[in-house]
Amino acid sequence: MGPLLIKVFIILPLILFADYVILALLGCSTCLFGFGDDFYCGPFCIAGKILLLLSLIFFGWLIYPDVKKIITHRKTRKEV
Repeated sequence: MGPLLIKVFIILPLILFADYVILALLGCSTCLFGFGDDFYCGPFCIAGKILLLLSLIFFGWLIYPDVKKIITHRKTRKEV
């Protein structure tokens, strides 16, 4: 249970902070290069959604072994 809590309370905020920094840098660089408001309503939103989806998939992959271990441990404990 300990590694799962560490992943939820330390790794997840770090992943979300990295997403925030990446999107902030992307937004600042596009503003610097003179992209218009249409960019932020279209491709920027799509890029943000893709980034968050990839982060969600990565975090799910990261915690899957711990969750599986907890579920199988509970099943074996009930059978005994």
